[in-house]
Amino acid sequence: MSRYSETSRQIVHVAMIGFALLLRYLSWPGAAALAATALAFNWFLLPRVAPGIMRPAGHARSGRTGVVCYPLSVLLLVLVFRDRLDLAAAGWAVMAFGDGAATLAGTRIGGPRLPWNPEKTWSGMGAGAAAGAVGAVGLFLWVGPVMDPAPSMTFIVWASIAAAGAAALAETIPAGLDDNITVPFTAGAVLWLAAAADPSAVARLPALAARLPMGVALNGLMAWSAYLRGSLTLTGAIVGAIIGLVVYLGAGLPGWLLLFAAFVAAVVSSRLGLARKEALGIAEERGGRRGAGNALANLVVGAAGACLMAASGGWWAAPIVFIAGVVAGASDTVASEIGKAFGGTPRLVPSGRPAPPGTPGAVSIAGTLAGLVAALMMALPAADALIGMPDTIPATVAVVVGATLGAFLESALAARFEARGILTNDLLNFINTAAAALAAVLLFQPIARMLE
Repeated sequence: MSRYSETSRQIVHVAMIGFALLLRYLSWPGAAALAATALAFNWFLLPRVAPGIMRPAGHARSGRTGVVCYPLSVLLLVLVFRDRLDLAAAGWAVMAFGDGAATLAGTRIGGPRLPWNPEKTWSGMGAGAAAGAVGAVGLFLWVGPVMDPAPSMTFIVWASIAAAGAAALAETIPAGLDDNITVPFTAGAVLWLAAAADPSAVARLPALAARLPMGVALNGLMAWSAYLRGSLTLTGAIVGAIIGLVVYLGAGLPGWLLLFAAFVAAVVSSRLGLARKEALGIAEERGGRRGAGNALANLVVGAAGACLMAASGGWWAAPIVFIAGVVAGASDTVASEIGKAFGGTPRLVPSGRPAPPGTPGAVSIAGTLAGLVAALMMALPAADALIGMPDTIPATVAVVVGATLGAFLESALAARFEARGILTNDLLNFINTAAAALAAVLLFQPIARMLE
């Protein structure tokens, strides 16, 4: 009989946060060395000394993967936030408390299942968000006082809530990746965005509040219309309305118009050549209706960019993150749908081998060109409205190149990992938009210097 106990595993998972208390006293090299030691211990010795916390081979998730990914994620948090170990501690707390509480509440309390992932429950997601936020606040208060400058209480509270909430949502997205990767990555990304925010952004809250009624009305009307027309599922309409509101508040009407153009491009391209797609069995599921997972995967990076535009005090990278995140998701959808309808025989990336239409990771010339044209048509007016001259052209080029690189990265990963169930289509779409935004930010200034 197996000695494995999920409860024991989660108790150990949470208890390991005790080592985060040392971040108040350690420099980042010392913290990194501690995490690296834990990584080596978990890889080589833990399966032998504590077999009761190792998931059996037949478990849905690998027994060793989690205990290795945990210290690896801690190590990455320390390296990324080496000058802000309070942020590393908060991200660690979200992983330890949030993920552990979500698993225990989901199995012990149960309750209604999430519409986008029947394996997860509302109680688990809520418990994960609450426990992660409380844990992050506690670690912030412990490590923060030795930072220079120390974080304010206002920052500690809202950054912890935002990071824990986003991580709890990410933990529910169906994917083959271990939660010890998705949860700390999401929490770390939100904490990084929060740290980039301008403290004076609080003064802009009245202006944002003035936009709220129009934003609610506009996005509620559009979401309801899209649901009635069969373009969105009910949960897709709700999530889409929330993302649209965030974009309207952060990026204004020009940003919302880009989001609307991206939605139209996705819907129209999905309908083109529909008869051929249905005959081949590669048409979009649910008759083309986009669900909550589709909206989150394709637009969460753009929504984060809109939040940065509102909170960062005019940081040059914020509108580029927003535009690239939205354009990459839409242009990739256009490329995929046009390729399936009119692209002939696609080829796998990076091998170049021919494959049947609809094969994960396969691209066609027609689809690639359609994606490029769509990216250019959306990026140029958006960059002109949100960034303006003399940076319109460099920003447009950076966004189009970033979207193209993100799409090819997604295709390469899909060809290797999607069919094996390691990465889902929604997770691949998120990787695409995140990579596109990162590439566009890195490319913008070099391109601007070249075009001077």
